[in-house]
Amino acid sequence: MSQKALLWMNRYLDQDPLPPGAAAPPPEVSEEDMFGAGFNHEVAKRFLGFMKPYRRWVIIAISALMIFTLSQILFPLIIQKALDGQLTYFENLDSLELGVLLFAGVVVFNFTSHFFSEWMVSKVAQRLLFDMRRGMFEHLQRVSLSFMDKTETGRLMSRLQGDVGALQEFLEALVYAIGDLVLLIGIIFVLLAMDLRLGAMTLALMPVLMIIRVFWLPHARKAFTRARITSAIVAGTMCENIRGIRVVQGMTRERVNRNLYETKANEHFRTTVKAAAIAQLMLPTVDTLTGLALGIIALVGGNLVLQGELTPGVMVAYILYVQRFFDPIRALTLHYNAFLRAMASGERIFEVLDVPVGIKDKPDAKEIGRSDGSVRFENVTFGYKPNYPVLHNINLKIPAGQTIALVGPTGCGKSSIASLIHRFYDSYEGKVLVGGQDTRSLTQQSLSQQIAMVLQDPYLFSTTILENIRYNKSTATNEEVIQASRIVGAHEFISRLPKGYETMIEERGSNLSLGQRQLISFARALVADSPLLILDEATASIDSQSEKLLQEALNRLLENRTAVIIAHRLATIRKADKIIVLQDGRIIESGNHHQLLELGGLYAQLYSLNYASFDDIPEELIKKIVSE
Repeated sequence: MSQKALLWMNRYLDQDPLPPGAAAPPPEVSEEDMFGAGFNHEVAKRFLGFMKPYRRWVIIAISALMIFTLSQILFPLIIQKALDGQLTYFENLDSLELGVLLFAGVVVFNFTSHFFSEWMVSKVAQRLLFDMRRGMFEHLQRVSLSFMDKTETGRLMSRLQGDVGALQEFLEALVYAIGDLVLLIGIIFVLLAMDLRLGAMTLALMPVLMIIRVFWLPHARKAFTRARITSAIVAGTMCENIRGIRVVQGMTRERVNRNLYETKANEHFRTTVKAAAIAQLMLPTVDTLTGLALGIIALVGGNLVLQGELTPGVMVAYILYVQRFFDPIRALTLHYNAFLRAMASGERIFEVLDVPVGIKDKPDAKEIGRSDGSVRFENVTFGYKPNYPVLHNINLKIPAGQTIALVGPTGCGKSSIASLIHRFYDSYEGKVLVGGQDTRSLTQQSLSQQIAMVLQDPYLFSTTILENIRYNKSTATNEEVIQASRIVGAHEFISRLPKGYETMIEERGSNLSLGQRQLISFARALVADSPLLILDEATASIDSQSEKLLQEALNRLLENRTAVIIAHRLATIRKADKIIVLQDGRIIESGNHHQLLELGGLYAQLYSLNYASFDDIPEELIKKIVSE
């Protein structure tokens, strides 16, 4: 990875700050400019590493290609021998008749070997694409959440689909380039062997082609890389607007967004056309040199035939060889174009694969059985960026079986505490313990089994309701799913659906109401049967009627479990065993609902101003609020 990419990655992933004196990328440089800005020669080496499991198939494909290449070289030789009467091995067949039979046999070998090599290359290419897409998917499941939060989905999809697909060209270009190179060398050898003078005249045109390529390559590299970058930018813009279509239409941004998209699409159009023009520049060059070489052979070779210094068969073979001589050169040019496109895509793919996994299991990480669900924070300081903590020296104890609520202004650190419990991040200082075990000492798999989460926006997958409910416990039976749904109050509305539990969820659960989606997420958490439950604004976007239903489901869900509830709607957490009030990343108050109201601090003010009638507030507190 380039130094610029490394510097950018550090900033982008909120890891180590830039080293002293290091030049940071300018603000206007986008992520895509960093991904793929240079030509990385290590891409080919790493891609070949993916080919190791299939090297036997590749060898077979190349062997078939060599047979095909040999047949290509034999065609003009057979014609030359037949025309010059040199095929006289059988008394009952003259030279021309034997030449026709040999030609037919070589055609069969040519077709068979060509088909087999194409089939094998295609088979290997598809396996490689599958392996690379699977590798990228698995890696993206484990990378830092800060990376995923800040990366546009469309750009990642562009890499996962378009860029990985472009690497198919690399394999094809690599294998066929070997065949074309062998063909070129074979033709050169035969040309010089048949007539040294004509061969030298033909090869004299090669330096001209090499000089042109030297000036062409840098421009081609830059053009191909830029075309892939703009393609990903357009895909990212498209995906972002589709996902935010409600906001777009609600704010009548259609025309503005269309103009913004058109600007990016036009840039992609220009870069693609420019790359195509540069790619095609070599083809007319090769065609011109082919015509020039044929003209030289026709004039000089024809004169030699008339003078009796060259046989007609050699002359015909020479013309055929000269035509074939520039065919592999033209093909190698096309292969190199594909190679450049694949390199631009490959660099971007491997830079995604190189994104560090922020949270890893230690080598000696241990499995934990079912814990009691207790949580303890010991002197925890944490921030998403170095030297910018959002939590300061947090000490918190949540006994097993108790319900703890976290409240406070936006940005005070509530969700950060929940993320640390699940070990989405690691703290700078201090320890987070679940079930009495330091989360850093546990495997992520076993830690996840201790925790069930219900978020404000219940995310449902595009599968059946049944599969969504048992998403966190694939071994759950249908009876367990139905029982969990009954407990949280979801069974009734699910039963009314046309296919019941087999009803397919549309994208993001759009065929269900928000309350119904949240009930399904409650059922999913109940089926998981985890000792610790985290509710992050689980009822924040629900209407009053749905909230009452969800509150009843929530009461059943919390039975015999440790729970951490994050809420702005304080009326939903009045029955919590303890309420923790945070401000600026510090715990400033703690106690139950009535104790905090009597205290008259931040919680009392938030509750009185937003969630209660004055009849519920002590008279002394009302006077205090009014006076302030």
